[in-house]
Amino acid sequence: MTPESTTGTHTLKEKLRAVGPGILFAGAAIGVSHLVQSTRAGAGYGFTLLWAVILVLFFKYPFFQFAHRYTVAAGESMLDGYRRIGTWALALFMVVVVVSAFITTAAVTIVTAGLAGALLGVDVSLTWLSLGLLVLITAILLGGRYGLLDKGMKIMVLVLGVLTLVAVVTAFRHGPAGDPRWRDPDIWSAAGMTFLLALMGWMPAPLDISVWSSLWILEKHRDDPSVPRRAGALLDFNLGYGATVVLAVAFVCFGALVMHGTGVEFSPSGLVFSQQLIHMYTETLGAWTFPVIALVAFITMFSTTLTVMDGYARTLGSGIMLLTGSPDALRRRLYPVFLAVQTVLAVLIISWFLGAMKTLVDIVTVTAFLAAPLVAALNWKVMTLPTVPEGLRLSRRMHAYCTAGMVFLAGFSLWWIRIRWFG
Repeated sequence: MTPESTTGTHTLKEKLRAVGPGILFAGAAIGVSHLVQSTRAGAGYGFTLLWAVILVLFFKYPFFQFAHRYTVAAGESMLDGYRRIGTWALALFMVVVVVSAFITTAAVTIVTAGLAGALLGVDVSLTWLSLGLLVLITAILLGGRYGLLDKGMKIMVLVLGVLTLVAVVTAFRHGPAGDPRWRDPDIWSAAGMTFLLALMGWMPAPLDISVWSSLWILEKHRDDPSVPRRAGALLDFNLGYGATVVLAVAFVCFGALVMHGTGVEFSPSGLVFSQQLIHMYTETLGAWTFPVIALVAFITMFSTTLTVMDGYARTLGSGIMLLTGSPDALRRRLYPVFLAVQTVLAVLIISWFLGAMKTLVDIVTVTAFLAAPLVAALNWKVMTLPTVPEGLRLSRRMHAYCTAGMVFLAGFSLWWIRIRWFG
């Protein structure tokens, strides 16, 4: 794909042709962060933590957006940009990826498997359900590759959005289910701050997955160097990011309306958690909503697991290729290898955390938030490289925006470290 020039007009048709990677980003992001963490936020604190969800979505926005902007401006991936900063930068980023890839895959898969078991009404070990799902997803990815992923995700995100909004409207019409005199736990305690970082860590997603958007753009336009233009790429990204914002707020509202103040504790078991989630919704909204709620929840997590498997396999293969100076053909040969490795290691991790889904989710989400300032700094630095044409570089206002975002991300991380380790 050739870099974009700073001139030229962009028709609506060109913009729509670029839509795809942003929707894949939405599919990857709308998962554990929304279904599990946002629902837990609403259930535990009502509408109180909406401020945290909105602020983290606001401050992470430019660092996710830079993946689209850099790829269109420079005609190469963010991984190439990291290497231009220095081999150390790419190597450091790949350490973050290796640390997070397999536990993240395990975290999203165990939730998906639990929902599959609840939806189908089967009493099967989550380990075997997880293995079956990962084998199915691997077969889908190897059979259809990017084209099937691109088309399928657009349908899944559209269905998810419609079903979720219908369910939220129904919940608002029904009214809050809990005791209005309920007293929330202290969010500024060590336990409360740990949950707050876990909520924001994957809201809407860990920052390292910004690279996936870059790789998806290159794959989508590998055979069509005339697109995307910057306007089309930003439209694509904003559509996907907008979907994550709307649904994040929607799932917090779900938890606040249906679960907050009821006194019911979430189970640490993935299968029991999924059953509780669906049961509480249907008990409050009516038994007729079971298919809607169960389908919304499963589509949410299946789309996430699908994109997580693809995104990490692409990132690991491309990163190794760039670090070793290997030919591009190696990346394609490594893709199925990393899908297999993810499957095996994720199932092993799931078997270890079989009865502690919440613990696993909190570990990976807090880790993601602590790594966010590093990835944000790398993404910001990439946008200042000479490979970005002068007319497409960041404005002073955008640099100020990024500075505020870095202060927010680093400030909360340091605050949690102080409370957690120094009392």
